[in-house]
Amino acid sequence: MCKVKIGGIVNDSIVDGPGLRLAIFMQGCSNKCHGCHNPQLQNFDGGKYFTCQEVLDIAKKNPLIDAVTLSGGEPFCQPESLLELVKLFKANNYNVAVYSGFTFEKIRDNEKFAPVLEFINTLVDGPFILAQRNLSLKFRGSENQRIIDVQKSLAQNKIILDKSWY
Repeated sequence: MCKVKIGGIVNDSIVDGPGLRLAIFMQGCSNKCHGCHNPQLQNFDGGKYFTCQEVLDIAKKNPLIDAVTLSGGEPFCQPESLLELVKLFKANNYNVAVYSGFTFEKIRDNEKFAPVLEFINTLVDGPFILAQRNLSLKFRGSENQRIIDVQKSLAQNKIILDKSWY
């Protein structure tokens, strides 16, 4: 059974991607970005375990939600749970976005992380860099972070930005 450690869930988020989304904040992060927006999610001992089905059931309770965003913490610090969760959401026709401190290239080249890419629409990648912080950016914190259309990027074997987020 899939279990995922979650530090928080926001049922009606409008700041974690376009539209109305379920935002799931996964617990634990090894990146430790200076100036992190969610430092309370870095500790691997915090949070609470949910089954993947419980998380899906939370989304299904809100008929206005057709999109989910997985953030953190660092979702890829729980790669097996993340994979099962994105598969479940995709099988139920949700648009799936993931925020990660890892770059698309590092995720694609990591055998534990890469399978997740098949099941997500959008990846906001790269570590938060305080020196590149820009409050005018939509849906990201620093200028190095990219909003990537994952399926187009995989098909074309190059980074394609997700224009629907800009």
